[in-house]
Amino acid sequence: MDPTTHTPSDASGTLDEALERLHTFGPERGGWLSNHAPMAVEALVHHGRAPGVHRWLDHYRAKLEDMPDRVAEVTPSNWREALGDPRRIADWAVYFERETAGRPWREVLTAWWPRLLPGIAAGATHPVIRVGHSVRTLLGGPATAPRVTELAHALGYWAARHQPLPPLSSLAPAPDAATALDTVAAVPDRSGGIRHRLDQLTAFPAWPGQPADGPETARARLEELVRAATHRYAAYGYGEPVMLVHAATAPNAVLRTLPALPRELWAPSLAAAWAASAAVTAAYSPARPAESVAVSVSVSGGRSPEEVFARAAAHGDDHTIKFTDTALDVGDATALAAALRSVELNPPAF
Repeated sequence: MDPTTHTPSDASGTLDEALERLHTFGPERGGWLSNHAPMAVEALVHHGRAPGVHRWLDHYRAKLEDMPDRVAEVTPSNWREALGDPRRIADWAVYFERETAGRPWREVLTAWWPRLLPGIAAGATHPVIRVGHSVRTLLGGPATAPRVTELAHALGYWAARHQPLPPLSSLAPAPDAATALDTVAAVPDRSGGIRHRLDQLTAFPAWPGQPADGPETARARLEELVRAATHRYAAYGYGEPVMLVHAATAPNAVLRTLPALPRELWAPSLAAAWAASAAVTAAYSPARPAESVAVSVSVSGGRSPEEVFARAAAHGDDHTIKFTDTALDVGDATALAAALRSVELNPPAF
């Protein structure tokens, strides 16, 4: 599973046009709901659906809000006091626009990745997911101005919403990622939103049981986690069809970013990705799998990956598009079945 390869060429320039349309808008609406458009349009173009992107954006336009007003400049000397302050979203966007204009985008990403990684739960993991989509585009094609600006806005969103998880204890080691996710304990009070739920976290199963003995091991374990979380959605996604997609898409965003990072950052990236996936699972996963869903090769009905993504694109829901994009990275029949399950569970946009 290598999600950074085989990126279709966007000869039409549709992605750059779409990103330019989007960069006048903020990363949120209604005070806390995320703007999914940059991520969804990147996935649509990546899977050869560029002709439908502007129609999709026209439909999504009602969910977009203008970039909020700036408060005060973020600088190299005061950024710590602005970290995690959502009022500073526009300030952070400008800061990273300036940073990526002044030096290569990989250098900016490398400098800020370890600073932002402890806050991977920020914005219900949407900022790191947005970074992952952006990095995939930059690794797969030219670093055009709109694509670099998209990375700047994604990093800025992460910095403004930076949210470390509470201190966590380690429970008994789990032998594999699927077992680890199955043994994550649900938070006791699910009456509130994600921030209320994450505040209740106390401990996760220890996974991997042993620290990664090198970057390639860290990458392999991260691939295992993405696969397990994607497969699990087929049976457990009914509990919260929208939020549970992030148990897979957040670690996959980290996986997509690894090739742009120094290899010494891969092991801590795995640890953060596990924390994010486990946190979403604890916050939203139901106690039991759906009895009516048989997670097997037959669930996907023998459909090809292209056919499965075509169904997601026609469905139009942003979370469904992004989850199906991750399922195609995994690529096996159970992952495709999970993607089709997301089409069934989430309300269509069109």
